[in-house]
Amino acid sequence: MRILLVHCHPNPASFTAAVRDAALEGLAAAGHEARVIDLYAENFDPVLSREGRAAYHTAGENEAGVEDHLAALRWCEGLLFTYPTWWYGQPAMLKGWLDRVWIPHATFTMPEGDKPIGRVLTNIRLIGAITTLGSPKWWWFLMGMPGRRVLLTGISVLCAPGAKTLWLALHKMDSTTEPERKAFLERVRERTARLR
Repeated sequence: MRILLVHCHPNPASFTAAVRDAALEGLAAAGHEARVIDLYAENFDPVLSREGRAAYHTAGENEAGVEDHLAALRWCEGLLFTYPTWWYGQPAMLKGWLDRVWIPHATFTMPEGDKPIGRVLTNIRLIGAITTLGSPKWWWFLMGMPGRRVLLTGISVLCAPGAKTLWLALHKMDSTTEPERKAFLERVRERTARLR
């Protein structure tokens, strides 16, 4: 499977970078072809500018500046995200990527009348997220799991019908032990190696 991994963390030596690397190891072990978009490393501009918003609904014009990202989405069959959960959701950089890259015509069709939003990226049959959270699992559940819902519900419905989803999360990140972090990395390797 062709997998696009979108990585988002400002520190290249972070635990999230180790999570990314573990995911790539698992994907390689399974024979998947992977590409990485590292948002901070490429200095991605997450700001939807006034001009960008004005062109948002205009096919073609709205792709300006994100052509390579859209090409990567059209190439892939699986889409994975590695990022830390901050304030219950994706970091601003990743949220900005969603704002700028997931645009009408290129990634979905706008609703018309009683017709809901439509799928465009039906090449993507798997969408997953691997993240860390400071909160305990019970609190995350009580908060409604907003970050998970954005990706595994909001984005997945724009992909292939019946697209598979993957969610791996390490909770209470700030108080985890080294053995717990190592066990999570092994879980990431094992689970990504089983993706089909």
